[in-house]
Amino acid sequence: MIYRIYEKILEREVMKRPLPKHVAIIMDGNRRFAMKRGESFCKGYFFGAKKTEEVLRWLLQLGIQQITVYAFSTENFKRSKEEREIIFELFKRKLKELMKDRLIHEKKVRIKVIGKRELLPRDLVSLINKVEKVTSSYENFFLNIAFAYGGRAEITDAIKKLMREVLLRKISPEKITEDSLTKFMYLNGEKIPPDVDLIIRTGGERRISNFLPWQSMGNESTVYFCSPYWPEFRRIDLLRAIRTYQQRLAQLS
Repeated sequence: MIYRIYEKILEREVMKRPLPKHVAIIMDGNRRFAMKRGESFCKGYFFGAKKTEEVLRWLLQLGIQQITVYAFSTENFKRSKEEREIIFELFKRKLKELMKDRLIHEKKVRIKVIGKRELLPRDLVSLINKVEKVTSSYENFFLNIAFAYGGRAEITDAIKKLMREVLLRKISPEKITEDSLTKFMYLNGEKIPPDVDLIIRTGGERRISNFLPWQSMGNESTVYFCSPYWPEFRRIDLLRAIRTYQQRLAQLS
C-alpha cells in the first residue's frame, strides 16, 4: 500500500517536468538474479525478457518517444554455444510476440534492431527483417533493440560507409561534419534525433559497457546506475531515474 502511494506521488512529480525523449537501458543482472534464486543462470534470460515487456509498457504509458534496450553485445559471442542458442531462441520468440502485440500496433511503435546482423543466424536475421517491415510505417514511438551490438563496431562501420562516400566523390573530406558520420550510424536520426537523454543500468555495475557511445557523449547523457538486478527493476526505480534526469536538466538550465 505504501509502495503504491509513493509510486503515485513520484509519478505526479516527474510528470510536471520535461520527460526524456530517448531512454536507453542496459539490462544487467539476469544471470545473477537466477543464481540468487538457486536456478540455472540461463533461466535468468526468461525472467529478464518478461521484465523487458513490463518496462516497455511503463515507458510507453509515460510517453517516452524513443527507447533503446541493450539485449546482446558483440562481447556476448564469447559465451558458450549452448547459452547463445538459448538467447537466440528466446529472442526469436519475443520478436514473434512483438509482431502481434496489441500495444505495439495501438501506439504505432516502430521496431528496429541495431547491431552486426552478419554475425547472427540466417533465420533470426530473416525474422528481424520481418518485424521491422511490419512496423516500418509507424512513427509515434521508436523501439530500438541492440542485438549483436557494440558501440565501437557501430562507429567503425559508420566510418567505413563514410569513406566509401568519399571514394565515390559523393562528399569531399573538407565537408565532413559530425552529422555526416551520424548519418551512417545504426541510429541515424532519419525520423527522430538519435541522441540519448537518459541511460539506465541495473545490476549494480557502474559502467556503460560500449553502449551507444556516439549517441550519449555528445549531449552528456544522464547516466543512472541502480543496484536491483534487471528482473527486480520496479516502476519506482524507473521514475527515480527520470527524476534524476530532470534534476540534472534543471541544474544545467
